[in-house]
Amino acid sequence: MVKFKGIHGAAALAMVAAGLGALPTAAGAQTAQAARPIDIPAGSLGAALTQLGRRTGVMIVFDPALTRGRRTAGLRGAYTPAQALDRLLAGSGIAARSDGRGGFTLSAQASPRGSSSRRAVKDAPRPRQTAPLVEAPEAAEVLVVTATRTSLPVTALPLTIDVIGKEELAQQVAVSGSTLDAVSSLLPAFSPTQEKINVTGVRLRGRSPLYAIDGVPQSTPIRNDARDGYTIDPFFIDRVEVIYGSNALQGIGATGGVVNQVTARAPTRDGLGGRVLLQGNSADDFSGAALGGKVGGLLSWRGGAIDITGGAAFERRGVYLDGHGKRIGIDPNNSELQDTDTLSFFARVGADLSDHVRLEVVGSRFNLDSNNHYVGISGNREQNLPSTSQRGDVPGLAAGNRAELLSASLIDSDFAGGTLSLLGFYNKSRTRFSGGTLATFQDASIAPAGTLFDQSQNDSRKLGGKISYERRVPGIPGLTGTVGFDALFDRTAQSLIQTNREWVPQTDFRSLAPFGQLNWALLQDRLRLAGGVRYENVQLDIPDYTTLASYGSRSVTGGKPSFDRALWNAGVIVEPIRGVRAYGSYAQGFTIADVGRILRGINTPGVVIDNYLDLTPVVSTNKEIGVEVQRGPLDASVSYYWSHSDLGEVLVRGDDGFYSTARQPVDIQGLDLNVNVRTPLPGLKLGLGYSHIIGRTDTDGDGRLDADLDGGNVSPDRVNLTADYRSGPFTARVQGRIYLSRTFDGQPRANSFAGYTLFDTYLGYDLPVGQLSLGVQNLFDVYYITYLTDTQGPTDNARFYAGRGRNVTLGWNYRF
Repeated sequence: MVKFKGIHGAAALAMVAAGLGALPTAAGAQTAQAARPIDIPAGSLGAALTQLGRRTGVMIVFDPALTRGRRTAGLRGAYTPAQALDRLLAGSGIAARSDGRGGFTLSAQASPRGSSSRRAVKDAPRPRQTAPLVEAPEAAEVLVVTATRTSLPVTALPLTIDVIGKEELAQQVAVSGSTLDAVSSLLPAFSPTQEKINVTGVRLRGRSPLYAIDGVPQSTPIRNDARDGYTIDPFFIDRVEVIYGSNALQGIGATGGVVNQVTARAPTRDGLGGRVLLQGNSADDFSGAALGGKVGGLLSWRGGAIDITGGAAFERRGVYLDGHGKRIGIDPNNSELQDTDTLSFFARVGADLSDHVRLEVVGSRFNLDSNNHYVGISGNREQNLPSTSQRGDVPGLAAGNRAELLSASLIDSDFAGGTLSLLGFYNKSRTRFSGGTLATFQDASIAPAGTLFDQSQNDSRKLGGKISYERRVPGIPGLTGTVGFDALFDRTAQSLIQTNREWVPQTDFRSLAPFGQLNWALLQDRLRLAGGVRYENVQLDIPDYTTLASYGSRSVTGGKPSFDRALWNAGVIVEPIRGVRAYGSYAQGFTIADVGRILRGINTPGVVIDNYLDLTPVVSTNKEIGVEVQRGPLDASVSYYWSHSDLGEVLVRGDDGFYSTARQPVDIQGLDLNVNVRTPLPGLKLGLGYSHIIGRTDTDGDGRLDADLDGGNVSPDRVNLTADYRSGPFTARVQGRIYLSRTFDGQPRANSFAGYTLFDTYLGYDLPVGQLSLGVQNLFDVYYITYLTDTQGPTDNARFYAGRGRNVTLGWNYRF
């Protein structure tokens, strides 16, 4: 790379920034007034300014020494050059002055410690909009959606996407304690959680979402242990990106959508920074058993082109109390959050190899273990007495969840005129369940029937890689193309660790998937056409094995079944005026049913895996239409969707509490509505969300959809109400979740849902050092039965759970 020094270097760099040829004076002034789509990735501030000059034709004069060591979070959206420059320079200590001819000259601010609200661009031509920049249609939010695997703004995609930002996520976690609960609380189309670590039955638009960390999938397709929603501490998460509906771009498993957790970003400025968190929480009786707390610290440092971030968090959870002040039952498999300790670590090392090439290595370790202080006591459904818990010894090893992740990424934002992204990852997990003398575990050759104690453990390791390249297609204005290739190799086994028996044989899974996408902007971005295809090639390698004695000790002949499928997507977007967008889309998603549940449950002789129909994949098709409005004080959206699978996956709960998989046609339709309004009262914003969903299936195989999907397979209808208020150092939020009652046609009446309403609140106050926060979950201490409990297992008294009553979390956090 050519380097320049002094004023002559600044002038030379200005020529490069202007695209090696400044525009005439009048044209330059006109260019500075015009808003246009601008897309500049995060990275070196000097490189970002160079790209801005090249792409807008505006001369930006500065000394390279002025920007050395400084970074920017990037920019994506529609801006005038002045607005874009203002955002790139915000917080950098650099000021820009107009030269009166459409260009800008940069210099150090005279008072870098001034108000953070001060505009960096001084005397620049004012944009035509009269509203301040922060009131523009959420341009900043467009920056954060990495799960779409494109650098195009969200408004260019025919998808429904929600982004839960850092501040909103921190508030929700202060109320509920976990990322998954935060997502569930905010998004009406998301199922209520079980308030356990188990995510079985937690659905997005009636289907299972794919959980990811920085794009790395957390699910285990061979044997779904339902723990993939709890693999990283929320202290290390900056935002959560949720893509609704079938989505093949992130790979196998995203039939309901994608929940991508984006980790703490790298520092953008030289020096040391970080954050500290101290929290304590309790049920409102403040009994010792219900007390919990959390401490976390994260440090980051940047020196020139190198940055390092690392941190740790420890959390202890006490027992949970219901709205009547009684302990909530411990899950028999100890798929628990209560009475647990969690110790987590996170690290990131990054290097800017040049102004447009960045290398990052990220590692995390999440370990949650039960403290084994409590045992479950069965309730009585007929008398409406939920299960509870009492002090006692838990036999066997402590149940828990451990997840380890190591990934490396390389991004070149100027590779042959486009952006090249490389990602490689290693993911290892261990899920251990509590033991018992369950009927499934009995084997008379080992111990007399009814006396054999055992417990199961799921071990999985994944290796994978993703490569993609995106650029404007030469010769066709407005057309952007993306091509890529994904590979995933998973090895998983489930064993009974007390007797060293194989429950699910060690099985290998391989997925190879090339893909291509096109996005064409027409009529000055008022019309966009998008579409593409992903070709999935999947193979399983299953050895010969013998099932447990409780299944008849059947000898099963292994095999290597494989599936090939092209997954298509297409969409159209119409934006007649800025801030009003309508779209329609068609997309296919792809997953395989829980192989482990199928393999371990074979009880017929002579099965040959290569011919076993139940291993065929689940392909879901999703059609959607929607309208979004972001104008003035209004931010609203409405969408309607249809989702269908000819051979879907329906969870069926057995009398022993274990779920099996039934392959049946599935049809889902639903409506999502969200409205947010800034009121005339400064700082007050009100919100309304609504989700309506209907799921149908064919239970008898006659080709007719004859029954509703039950509560284990579809979420309830729901209304969300929110009020946010901000004034100076004070922040307040009140939110209500109204889960509407319903019956399920074709399902047992005992599995109807009674419905319930919960309110939460959050208060925050900025102190001279740090911020003090108070989060209250279930503000009015409502007594209720959880959704999955209420709609599943009408004869299971052990898993008859009340929901968590009022819980108070007091916290202090400090960023520096």
